[in-house]
Amino acid sequence: MTCFDYSGVIHFHSAYSFDGTTPLSKIIEAAEDNGLDFLMLTDHSTLQARTDGYEGWHGNVLLIVGQEVSPRFNHLLAFETRTPIIVDKDDEEISPQSYIDRVNAEGGISFLAHPDHEGTKLFHVKHYPWRDWTVEDYTGIGVWDFMTDWQSSLQGYTRAFMSYLWPGLFLRGPHPATLRKWDELNRHRRVVGIAECDNHATTKRFWGLSFSVFSFRKAFRFLRTHILTRCPLSGDGVKDKILLIDALRRGNAYFAQESFFPAQGFRFSVGEGDHEAIMGDIFSLDQISRLIVTVPGNGYIRVVRDGVLYYETIGQSASCSIVQPGAYRVEVFVKRHGKYRPWIFSNPIYVNRLQTCSE
Repeated sequence: MTCFDYSGVIHFHSAYSFDGTTPLSKIIEAAEDNGLDFLMLTDHSTLQARTDGYEGWHGNVLLIVGQEVSPRFNHLLAFETRTPIIVDKDDEEISPQSYIDRVNAEGGISFLAHPDHEGTKLFHVKHYPWRDWTVEDYTGIGVWDFMTDWQSSLQGYTRAFMSYLWPGLFLRGPHPATLRKWDELNRHRRVVGIAECDNHATTKRFWGLSFSVFSFRKAFRFLRTHILTRCPLSGDGVKDKILLIDALRRGNAYFAQESFFPAQGFRFSVGEGDHEAIMGDIFSLDQISRLIVTVPGNGYIRVVRDGVLYYETIGQSASCSIVQPGAYRVEVFVKRHGKYRPWIFSNPIYVNRLQTCSE
């Protein structure tokens, strides 16, 4: 099956947001400098960037304008809504199901944001986790969040300074609790996983010096979400936005930390004969089938079924038989600076399990 692989960044904040500092034009320049194909903006409770005409193609970068719904807890990323969803940022009582339902009513997609965000006491960053797991009908969750992961490394000023200079060396991958929850959810229905950036380019003063945490040119080097489409982007902003949103809605995507090695070209499929499924698809298991993984560099490859290790190998490819139903996903770790570091995480392929998923 031919697929077209487009990489971009989901969840970041511009000067349109009450806590953003960087003009959107500068962020787009940073995306072009980093070779990104798309950006999915999520300023807090505003769609003003769309009103001002920013949504669409800017050179080689397609900007999609969404929003982050952000009461005290239970933040939600929402895309393809017609109107901003405005809530009190200190409200701890609002039902998150109410704004998930509103996104669905407007035909949008939604992702539970940074579900295990812990903040950091050292630099007085509040915690913003997802707390209400009774909610239904959201599209997916942020499985790996750059700022959540990086902030967890801020354990003492020396370590914080080192991690600011070389963030990739301190990123530990998706929070184990988030992975467990994602696997649990995927046993029952399709829950699409994405990577989040959550960069604000906040200016801080330390030791008498002012610096940005992080510039977008730097932040865009790390976590990216790749969306796989069945046809190429056309250059028509409206059609291309729909193409990417629909593929993301289906879970035809993977995400990766790319400061050590690019992930472009990663492939994961299950098939038998002419019948093939890619990430996010449902596969009907009629006989023994093959699971195939191809990686653009040497790595430690793990196939996970319903949250349990199913197969592992080291190399640039993996292949194993599939004889049982389940949600199969892939993790790849790349060896850099003497250890295997988290690199690529796929969305699952749902083998003979989720017949009620929407297509």
